[in-house]
Formats: sequence, C-alpha cells, structure tokens
Amino acid sequence: MPRKGMRSIFYKSSSPTPAPFPTLSDSLMQQDIETAESLITKWDYSTHNYQSTPLFSGPRQEAKRYLNAVKGLQSAMQHLITQDSSSNTLVRAQSLMQLAMNTLEKEFYTILSSNREHLDPETVSNRSSTDRRSSVSVSDFDDEISEDEFRVSEAERVSMLAMADLKAIAECMISYGYGKECVKVYIIMRKSIVDEALYHLGVERLSFSRVQKLDWEILELKIKTWLNAVKVAVRTLFHGERILCDHVFSEDSAKRIAQSCFAEITKDGAMSLFGFPEIVAKCKKSPEKMFRILDLYEAISDHWPQIESIFSFESTLSVRSQAVTSMVKLAEAVRTTLTDFETAIQKDSSKKPLPGGGVHPLTRYVMNYLTFLADYSGVLVDIIADLPESPLPESYYRSPMRGENAPGSELSERIAWLILVVLCKLDGKAELYKDVALSYLFLANNMQYVVVKVRKSNLGFLLGEDWLTNHESKVREYASKYERVAWSKVLSSLPENPAAELPAEEARKCFVRFNAAFREACRKQSSWIISDPKLRDEIKVLIGSKVVNRYSEFYEKNRVGTEQVKKVSPDEIGIFLSDILYGNGIGDSGSVSSHSSSTPSSPLRRR
Repeated sequence: MPRKGMRSIFYKSSSPTPAPFPTLSDSLMQQDIETAESLITKWDYSTHNYQSTPLFSGPRQEAKRYLNAVKGLQSAMQHLITQDSSSNTLVRAQSLMQLAMNTLEKEFYTILSSNREHLDPETVSNRSSTDRRSSVSVSDFDDEISEDEFRVSEAERVSMLAMADLKAIAECMISYGYGKECVKVYIIMRKSIVDEALYHLGVERLSFSRVQKLDWEILELKIKTWLNAVKVAVRTLFHGERILCDHVFSEDSAKRIAQSCFAEITKDGAMSLFGFPEIVAKCKKSPEKMFRILDLYEAISDHWPQIESIFSFESTLSVRSQAVTSMVKLAEAVRTTLTDFETAIQKDSSKKPLPGGGVHPLTRYVMNYLTFLADYSGVLVDIIADLPESPLPESYYRSPMRGENAPGSELSERIAWLILVVLCKLDGKAELYKDVALSYLFLANNMQYVVVKVRKSNLGFLLGEDWLTNHESKVREYASKYERVAWSKVLSSLPENPAAELPAEEARKCFVRFNAAFREACRKQSSWIISDPKLRDEIKVLIGSKVVNRYSEFYEKNRVGTEQVKKVSPDEIGIFLSDILYGNGIGDSGSVSSHSSSTPSSPLRRR
C-alpha cells in the first residue's frame, strides 16, 4: 500500500472537530437571556439609561414582561448548569440575575415608601377578606382593577394595586433566593409605620418605677389614652399589618417568612401596649382606682378574640402571653381591692349620730360604689370566681340558681353580702340615737336609699325582684315603727273612743294635752328628715290620716263648750304636718358634710 494512503488512515482525526449543531432548547435559552438582558439593563438603576419613572409605576404590561424575563432567565441558568456550569454564558446570566434582583429590591422599597398613605393599616384592614385578596393575585396583577367591577374608592384601588405589586416582587425574589433582601426592606419600612402610629396613639414604654411616681390624675389620663389606643391598635393597626403581611408573603413557600416579618414589625409595639395594664395593676390600690382597673381588664377581654387571632403565630406567643398576664394581674388587683373595700366598711368607726336621721355618708358611698361596680358585671363574673365564698346567711339571700353554677350567681351574692355588711353597720349607728323614733326613721331612710339605688341600676338585675321585695318591706316596717313611736304620745292624749262626748272639763284637759303633744311632736320632727320625697309623702299621709281622723271625731263631739281653750283645728293639722321631716335647714347635704371624716372622702369617678 502507498505510504500516503497509510498516513491518511492513521492521521485523519488530527483535523478540528466541527461544533455540534445548536438544539432548539439552546436557541430558546439564548433568546431568554437576550430578552432578559434587554429589559434588565433598560431598568438598571445604576446606569444613565435608567428610566425616571419606576418600573412598577408605569404600564403594568411592562412590569409583567420584566418579571417574565427574570423567570426566563432563571430557566436559562438552570439549563446552562446542566450543560456547562463554568461557561461564560452562565456567568453573564448570573450577573444579569443579580442586577435584576437589585432592581426589584429598589422597586419593592419604592412601592412601600411611595404608598405609605395607601398602605396604611386602616385602608388595608377595611378591605374585605379573601375574595378581594385573590382578585389581585400574582397571576393577574398586571390587569387594571376596575372600579366599576369592585366598587371601591380610589384610595382602596391604589392600595390593592400596590399590594399586588409587592406580592409579585416578593414571590419573585424569594423564589430565586433573594428573600433575605426583600424581607429586610419590608420589615424596616413597615415597622417604622407601626411604631409611628403607636407613638401618635400615645403608647409609651413606661417602667413601673415611673408609673408608680405619677399622680393619680396623670395616670388616669394615661389610662384613658391607652383605652382609646388599644381599640385602634387591635382593630386597625395590627389587624391591617397582619392582612398586608399575609398577602405580600402568601405563597406556601413564604408562610414562615410572613410569620417572621409580622413578629418583627409588631412585637415591640404590642408588648409595650399590652404591658401597660400590668404595670398599672401593680401600683398602689384604692377603691376609687378600681373602676379604671376594670376598664383596662374589660378592654383586653373584649379584644382578646382579635388579639388571639392576629398574634396566632408561634413567633408572637410572647404578645399573647403578655396580654394574658396583664389580665391576670388586673384581676388580682380587683379582688384585692374588693376585699379591702369590705374591710373598710366593717372598720368604719364613726360614733356620732347623724343629725335628722338622714342617709348616712357610708350608705351613699357604698351604694354609689356598688352601682358603678354593677356596670362591670360582665367581667366581674369571671374575676370574682376565685374569691372565697361570702358568709351570707341562707335566710338573707341565696341565688336560686346557686346549685346549678349559674353565671353571675357568685357576683350577686358578693354584692348582696357587701350590702348586708353596710346595713349591719347602720343597725349599730341607729343605736346611737337617744330617741327611738329617730333611730327607726334613720333606718327607714337608709334602707330606702339602698332600695332605690338597687332598683334604678344594674344592681336590680343582679339581686332580683325577691331581694327588692324583701327590702322594700323592711322600709315599710321601719317607717311603721317610726310612726307608731313618734306619734304614740299624740294619739294617746285623745280618749280611747274619740267619738264619745266627754264632760266639758275633761274635754278641755284632752284638748290641752293633745295641743301640747302635737306641737311638741311637730317641733321635734321639724329637724328630722326623710330624704326620699315619695317616702316622705307616704309617711306624712299615714300620719295625717291617723291623727286627723281621730282628732276630727273628738273635735266635732267636744268643741262646743270648750271655746275658751286654745286648740288646733283639724284643718290646721295638715298645715303643721307640712313643715315636718324636711330637716329644718339641716338637709342631707349638711349632714353628709358634717360626717364626711368618718367615711371614704374621695369622690367616685367613672369613665
């Protein structure tokens, strides 16, 4: 064989290997990279070619094309990695992806900052729940949201579009491994909004030592501010942030990110908000402060379902725990104050009888206090459940539902017990009067005040009609005893049978005795008082009917022949009686002021 032929056989492979023919996938990959490069460089913030209008503020189709280009670039990169992980094309694609993520991060920031007003928690929280959320999903975020279709305000429409854009960007960045950068921007922007809102609501980070030094008037103002703040914070601020966070990071892969973001944004503010009541509960206690303590407890209790729902994540467990701790401490403060209140009643040691037998300041103070207390019956039912059972006599009061553990029965018995404690104290004070009739009048006055307060307030609902009936009968009993003792001398000055005609001399003596006894009774009782107008009229009618009826019979039978005796006519008796039981200028206000030192002096204040 010729040598040339042999060479041609053995050295044929020394010539260059031709490049493989490009496949369809290679062509599509290259096209995706070129499309992505065109759009990504066009919207590159760092170049002078960058458009002055942010990407997501322009036509929505452009933003959609950009996100689709990034998606295509990611697909191309995955294809390149399987082919040649060290190719120059892959390096170029990675640079473009980094550039795209930088652009999206800045767009994300721009949307958050330029839409602060439209993404405020109130606007967000006013959105209806799932149907509207789905209407701006990433799949159709580029479509204009028709005001006719959704019938929403312009502000809400802008809010919905901004939320759709944020969701689309977040999903894109998280999907391609840039979630950390996205989350950082989101937390910084939204936390500043939450903190600023709480500041304007008057929420402060206060220490126990500072609160303890505040005058009660200042602390009460801060409590009022807090009561308003907690409504807005729970119903609007935290609620709106939860909705926004859940929407922006709504993809399954971003659920844990949503939880983390929401916790970082709201945790500090929420802990300060729900920690304030615990601090107040630890401060010095007094009966007058208890109503504000109850206001705080009631506010957290009323909002607890929302608090539990909004802060449902494991990462916000500390917020829920703080709210519960505050409620526990407030409840303890209420129970302690109630116990101290009962002790204060029992220790009342005033020994001076009240002039005129009117309503004692202790009665007024306790009943006004209990009246206000009854307005909180809804929360008190839960709070006093841990108090020891009151030693209430079975014959005095027992809730008919007691054996069935009826809600409110413990509270009813606690209220009844406190009233019994003050009534027992009044029994002791009645013994201070030297005049037995005046002591009965004193008891009638105070029992009537108690009954009226109960009937005209929520106490009536708690204590029930049977309780009221029993105590109204006590008023009548005391009034009857007063009338019998106070007017017995006057009635006994008349003959046993007033219709009998007496000898002139004996009739004259009867007129003299009656006149003296009647005038003395009226003189004495002109300084006595019945505070309740209705009760006063009823008693005066009762007195008048007995005295006038008996005296009129005697007067008609014996006035002839006794003309020389100065006597009261039946018609004049009513005139004399009209001047009694008004206190003769002493009045309740005078009696109260003269004894104010023996009872708690701070006025009861409400809401």
